[in-house]
Amino acid sequence: MKKSAEAGRAGPSVRSDCRVRFASRASGGIDIALESRVASMYGASIREEAARVLAMLGVTHGSLEIDDSGAVPFVLAARIEAAVRRALPGCTKRALPEPIDVVRAKTRRRRLRRSRLYLPGNEPKFFLNAGLHGPDGIILDLEDSVAADEKDAARIVVRNALRQVDFHGAERMVRINPLPMGLDDLDEVIPHGVDVVLIPKCESAVSVRDVDERITSLLAGMEGDGIATYLMPIVESALGVEKAYDIASASKRVAALTIGLEDYTADLGAARTAEGKESLWARGAVVNAARAAGVAPIDSVFSDVGDLDRLRAVALESKSLGFEGMGCIHPRQVRVVHEAFAPTTEEVEKAKRIVAAFEEAKKRGSGVVSLGSKMIDPPVVKRALRIVRIAEGEKR
Repeated sequence: MKKSAEAGRAGPSVRSDCRVRFASRASGGIDIALESRVASMYGASIREEAARVLAMLGVTHGSLEIDDSGAVPFVLAARIEAAVRRALPGCTKRALPEPIDVVRAKTRRRRLRRSRLYLPGNEPKFFLNAGLHGPDGIILDLEDSVAADEKDAARIVVRNALRQVDFHGAERMVRINPLPMGLDDLDEVIPHGVDVVLIPKCESAVSVRDVDERITSLLAGMEGDGIATYLMPIVESALGVEKAYDIASASKRVAALTIGLEDYTADLGAARTAEGKESLWARGAVVNAARAAGVAPIDSVFSDVGDLDRLRAVALESKSLGFEGMGCIHPRQVRVVHEAFAPTTEEVEKAKRIVAAFEEAKKRGSGVVSLGSKMIDPPVVKRALRIVRIAEGEKR
């Protein structure tokens, strides 16, 4: 029985993508039809890549129609694989592109995470140059930005992007779907170099532990070679905020805790306002829970991409509350967020004086640190050391 399915998109407004339609048949070999603006130059290589992907998937008979809108090879492969797996649900093979050699981020549990740039997981056009904007982390999103009937295709695109895209030193993050669907996301992407997994709509330590256990199983034997995957749960409801400390302390993989204010305010039945009074308590609770658990508190996103002045004010307020960073939904927000979370000149100069006094006390063998007539407590020294490191551009 002939089975067919399609995946991807094409059209005048589409770029860096393609739409493919695959139809299986019992015999007759492989037929590949191609429609592309660059067919005269690259048609042969596109057909060759398509045939290679079908062979990797174990497909020996069928027809493939490709409507190309500038898809790079890893996107073409992802769309073909998605169409084949939709047409042939029993297909268990994968068409994995060869991983490219890139400079990876120095991922640590404690690391500078001022900005994380969200990219829709089924929109590969945003992937290729995202790292050029300099965010500390890039989130390939499988949750809210992906339509329900495209989740399967997005997983494959994100998986291939993890193997093929140079994110220029940004941490490679993936926001999975709420559990249990999110566990299927992990199965597809974790073996391919995810630095941080964001767990949305997290309301219990159980969810964190379930994700931890699945990651540990998928990476068995690999993390000892220097591969590490950390977690950033997102609390987005009244219950999530109430359980924030339990969530933040549920696993040694948790590196940061963040809040999603759109869903949180909706759960309260309150409108999200520019002043943010309706969420001030919750943001403070998240900072307190994160600090108590020894992880970084990270603030929500700012949704008005056109109002950079207001973004700067919100980011400065966020910093004053104790947050270490926030989310970005557009590349133009990254620079503003970095500037807001950077220490001021006065903070840096004071921190340098404290560090100098600390070093001098160490040389004298003294456990007492003083700056002028003021005694400096160890937590103040610790904060000063961190400010100096941030000012010197160390991502930690």
